[in-house]
Amino acid sequence: MDRPQPVTAELASDLRNLRQLNRHFGSYRLIDHFLRRWLRPRSRLRILDLATGSGDIPRLVVDYARSVGAGVAVDAVDQQPSTLEIARSLSENYPEIDFLEGDVLSFGEEPYDLVLCSLALHHFQEEGAVTLLKRCRQLSNKYVLVSDLRRGLLATVGVYLLTTFVFREPMTRVDARLSAERAFSFREFSSLAERAGWKNFGHARFAFARQALWLEPAVNDL
Repeated sequence: MDRPQPVTAELASDLRNLRQLNRHFGSYRLIDHFLRRWLRPRSRLRILDLATGSGDIPRLVVDYARSVGAGVAVDAVDQQPSTLEIARSLSENYPEIDFLEGDVLSFGEEPYDLVLCSLALHHFQEEGAVTLLKRCRQLSNKYVLVSDLRRGLLATVGVYLLTTFVFREPMTRVDARLSAERAFSFREFSSLAERAGWKNFGHARFAFARQALWLEPAVNDL
């Protein structure tokens, strides 16, 4: 799925499967945990979502913001035009989201209130992952949340079973199993943040072999 390709039924199916995996196996729950922490009623946030895929995380953010009476403007960035075409078609009722084509390692200059990056870090070798974490920090003036799979037996076995019995399409099977293999361990994930110059960051395990790194202002700075 990382390779340039046209919009095809196979790509659309793979992205649909990824949305289902996000919904039912931890990603939405993880994002929702931090939205409840950071997005308050009547607040206004400018948000960047890097490696947005088919845009399900931005739509989740907007849905939550609407539910609490907050205002958000989301720039959702991906390098694949075909993926963005699908994302736009799924987001016609979300004027708060602007989908942009770009390289997540070099995108942007103006800061955002919140920078999100979900399930993308494992697509990079260590140096690229460090560069992406640096970019997330540079582009945020308040909050950063980077979430991903956590390499280990649970992720490996779980992904294998899911792609054997439920999500059996060839592209999904290859992508999911490769993602579990490439994911960083909990210790490696923390080390990447340190190499990227993150200070006083949070790092925690979440359900279904997920993990997250985050930055937020100290209480006295809010």
